[in-house]
Amino acid sequence: MGMAGGSGGGWTSRRSRRRGGGAVMSEINVTPMVDVMLVLLIIFMVAAPMLTVGVPLDLPQTQAQAVSQDHEPLVISINNQGQVFLQDTEIDVNELVPKLQAIAKAGYDERIFVRGDKSVDYGAVMKVMGRLSGAGFKRVALVSEVEQGS
Repeated sequence: MGMAGGSGGGWTSRRSRRRGGGAVMSEINVTPMVDVMLVLLIIFMVAAPMLTVGVPLDLPQTQAQAVSQDHEPLVISINNQGQVFLQDTEIDVNELVPKLQAIAKAGYDERIFVRGDKSVDYGAVMKVMGRLSGAGFKRVALVSEVEQGS
């Protein structure tokens, strides 16, 4: 019996030491937080260049100055195959004006940027510009890149 009581007493004494005897860890382990922040930084560094306008174009270069803008304009892009995109969505040229009228917040004074690939047919760009002008949109601008090497 002494043996059973001794082992039982040893068990309870070890248990009580764990509960009250050990010091509580009051420090914050910063290493896992730094690891997570570095991983997030790398993710954002890789993803940031992909957040540009979705239609890849080779824009012509000019010496024009950048236009200041107070909010996100509507962007119409024409790629080298002549496909027309409203923002990032491909759209038929005949549906362009009704869609623009539906989403233009400022009505006919909404700023619209037309981005045309430099190898696209001039007639395709003029077709889009003519439809915008004929519909009454007044603030239409052509987008280009800043000329390099001059």
